[in-house]
Amino acid sequence: MVSQGGPGRVANRLGRREFLKASALAGASLALPRIAGTAQAAGTLSMQTWSAAVDVVKSHLSAFEAKTGIHVDYGNAPWAQYRETMVTKFAGGAPVDLLWVSDAWLPEWAEAGWIAPIDGYDFLTKYNSDVVPFCTESMIYNGHQYGLTYYTDYMGFLYDAEKLAAAGFSAPPKSWDEVVEQSLVMKQKGIADFPLMLSMAQESWLIEFMSALVFSHGGAFTDAAGKAVMQDPRKGAVPALRFVVDAVRKHKIVSPACVETGELAGLKALSAGNHAFALLPKYRLRVLNDPAQSKVAGKIKQALMPMGQDGSHATVGWMRFHGMSAQTAKNKPRAEETARLIEWFGGKADGQYMFQKILFLDAGSDFAVKPLYDDPEIQAAYAKFADFEMVRAQQALARKKDVIQPWFGEWNEANGAAWQGAILGNATPEAALAQSAKTWDKLKSRA
Repeated sequence: MVSQGGPGRVANRLGRREFLKASALAGASLALPRIAGTAQAAGTLSMQTWSAAVDVVKSHLSAFEAKTGIHVDYGNAPWAQYRETMVTKFAGGAPVDLLWVSDAWLPEWAEAGWIAPIDGYDFLTKYNSDVVPFCTESMIYNGHQYGLTYYTDYMGFLYDAEKLAAAGFSAPPKSWDEVVEQSLVMKQKGIADFPLMLSMAQESWLIEFMSALVFSHGGAFTDAAGKAVMQDPRKGAVPALRFVVDAVRKHKIVSPACVETGELAGLKALSAGNHAFALLPKYRLRVLNDPAQSKVAGKIKQALMPMGQDGSHATVGWMRFHGMSAQTAKNKPRAEETARLIEWFGGKADGQYMFQKILFLDAGSDFAVKPLYDDPEIQAAYAKFADFEMVRAQQALARKKDVIQPWFGEWNEANGAAWQGAILGNATPEAALAQSAKTWDKLKSRA
């Protein structure tokens, strides 16, 4: 459930329009001959997800079928292949009613006419008042809401309390300047060669790492109109990138190998006790504080995201949601049944946020509905590996990514290369982000 990623690498290499064209051709050749064999019986819905928490999904689905008498054909595909699998189904007209959607795909899939808004169903949108705001915002495109969320998380700032105490500090850093100060002391005392762990490899997690740094420095990649501001030294990403460059090249508190370190490698390095501070998805606290999986279990804590000079404790969040296919939306009776299925998974089932609760307790996937924070079972589960009040405090400061547009995939790869170039000393932060902004504006002008 916590699999992560943006538009696939194929889309990045080919370009958005070329990828969609190629996918449509592939769909015509691969999917159409199978439609007759997979046609649904009357009264049957189709639900498509990626391969996560499969047993939990099946169990909750069985309860829906028993409650409503509506049969649901359930299919799933590995996260790495899910996006391409769904594009093929869309292009070939294969039956899909409810599907899981990543926030990163919403603009592209909405513009392609593959998914439909659900804001015409009041019994679905009534749940918005219970949902963490940035999650609802992440499901809105061109003024319409496209689903109900069931999973969310955010980038957290984690620290090793034992190393902090060994360095003589009684509290974790509140600012990025303090991160540098404390890290330099740790280097001097031989506590860690590279106290701060940053994962800056060109992979799907990179935009979350960058966004957390940018937001906490008080900057943004784009403005409210979607225009690039990343290159603006006053309100863009320049201070954040300069911090990373200095951390690697000037202060030497971050390893130069960070440009080759992915999220999973970073997790393993922190769990091995190699670092004192790290940016990692918050849900990783469960693994880091599990004695069976981590050498530093019980020592890893969370602090609010450090602030830049003109920043705040803001971080970036991400989410996933249940959506409805545009094909289904055209059939009102079928769309109504699908909306009820969306409610069963994304809203309340028999008066409770059951799916989100079970998903957290069973698989560790966090939720976006605020009432669950008051659930004693949830609080008890959190207490085993995290400071529950800290989790809530940082969650309230999570923001949606400001670069999710139909051309995100193409820009994301160019932007990642620009950041890496600056970290390696091949360009200044200003020059790197000027190039990134130029790429953004060029792609935006083509849309």
